[in-house]
Amino acid sequence: MRKRIPAFLLAAVMALSLTACGGAPNSSKADSSPAASDGSAPAASKQSEAKSYTVGICQLVQHPALDAATKGFQQALTDKLGSKVTFDVQNASGDTATCAVISNQFVSSNVDLIMANATPALQAAQTATSKIPILGTSVTDYGTALGIDNWTGASGKNVSGTSDLAPLDQQAKMLNELFPKAKKVGILYCSAEPNSKYQAKVITEELSKMGYTCKEYTFSDSNDVQSVTKTAASESDVLYLPTDNTVASNTGIIKNVCLPAKIPVIAGEEGICSGCGIATLSISYYDLGYTTGEMAYDILVNGADPSTMKVKYAPKFTKEYNPDICKEMGITPPSGYQAIQKAS
Repeated sequence: MRKRIPAFLLAAVMALSLTACGGAPNSSKADSSPAASDGSAPAASKQSEAKSYTVGICQLVQHPALDAATKGFQQALTDKLGSKVTFDVQNASGDTATCAVISNQFVSSNVDLIMANATPALQAAQTATSKIPILGTSVTDYGTALGIDNWTGASGKNVSGTSDLAPLDQQAKMLNELFPKAKKVGILYCSAEPNSKYQAKVITEELSKMGYTCKEYTFSDSNDVQSVTKTAASESDVLYLPTDNTVASNTGIIKNVCLPAKIPVIAGEEGICSGCGIATLSISYYDLGYTTGEMAYDILVNGADPSTMKVKYAPKFTKEYNPDICKEMGITPPSGYQAIQKAS
């Protein structure tokens, strides 16, 4: 004999079922929606779009390239999120230990995402947290920066970002195009920056294939820049400066050594070239930062997984020259070079 369910009990069961179907997670941090396996973003949720976000930015040091990357990053997120995003921008003044302090502060504040501008900032953020998403920018080689052998393009952890690597083989060709008769190339950089070591190694291989004799000249911090530059200038026909934060912060010192000695400098990026170089094959750091901001949006709003997001590179490179230093040294770049515009 079948028993009939009382009406009041049936109504209660239906109400519970509707509540379960319509329930939602409490916040985007708790959102466990899976990201696509290739790192692309799933469909945005209305809940994520409505949330406000706090993003911590740790910039290693203030110089034009890093400043432009930070500005581009903030602009991209502001374009997409408007007033729903707040930035906590901290500058480490070139000190690696301060990067660690800043990163730990961001973790204590439980920010939604950390943007690390330059390699030491990225390394500090990685040490500080394995949970909060981290995006790097102005980082040349992520495998070197993160200590990952057999780098495949994605970190497998809570880290992704953008690389400022301009093709070093093309930079070597540019040096050869401008100075085919030079014999000795001095490579000047800070030994404390792992990505500078990486660039020096690769471009030495490229220049050696062309018949140049390359020698590295390294300093450990700003205190040695002048003395090391003097030695490099006295022993070289031309200097190559990779993308290097200590170099970028001391271009005035390098210029004051190299210009009177008539030693031309080829630079790894526009900011260094503006300060002391004659030519560069450069990327736009603003555009690089903007791309990083777009990646941040995908993580924050769309739930993309940084562990599977492949590091992105600048889509284009531009041959540029410094018209003031070229004029003072009597150098006329060949066609195809664009004059660097002075900041207003």
